[in-house]
Amino acid sequence: MVYLTRVEHFNAAHKLFNPGWSRQQNEAVFGKCANENWHGHNYELHVTIKGEPDPDTGFVLDVKKLSEIIGRQVLDKLDHLNLNMDVDFMQGKMCSTENLAIAIWGQLERFLPVAVQLHCIKLYETPRIFVEYYGR
Repeated sequence: MVYLTRVEHFNAAHKLFNPGWSRQQNEAVFGKCANENWHGHNYELHVTIKGEPDPDTGFVLDVKKLSEIIGRQVLDKLDHLNLNMDVDFMQGKMCSTENLAIAIWGQLERFLPVAVQLHCIKLYETPRIFVEYYGR
């Protein structure tokens, strides 16, 4: 089994805010992330797939094809947008990095060729904060 990782970047704004809580409780739990005027991140996305190399090409998957899938299914839907307001697959969810990684998995998994499996989504919110998701 060979593991292949493609790294991409996107910028997005969001706010962590539970509408069932008071403003004070939101600020106590989420701090600056509950800012009414939103805040943004320069996210770094690592998409790792796994499979056996094709005997004709030596590739698990052509990285240009993987980049196109990530671009079409994730980056085009997230980059320079508001996660809370503009992203259909984040509607009704708390826009945490954890939930975003799970949602990105859902956006990619069904578009990969049958012979390739999604192994991990690693999403950096900052250089020191990241989440990893390996599916259910």
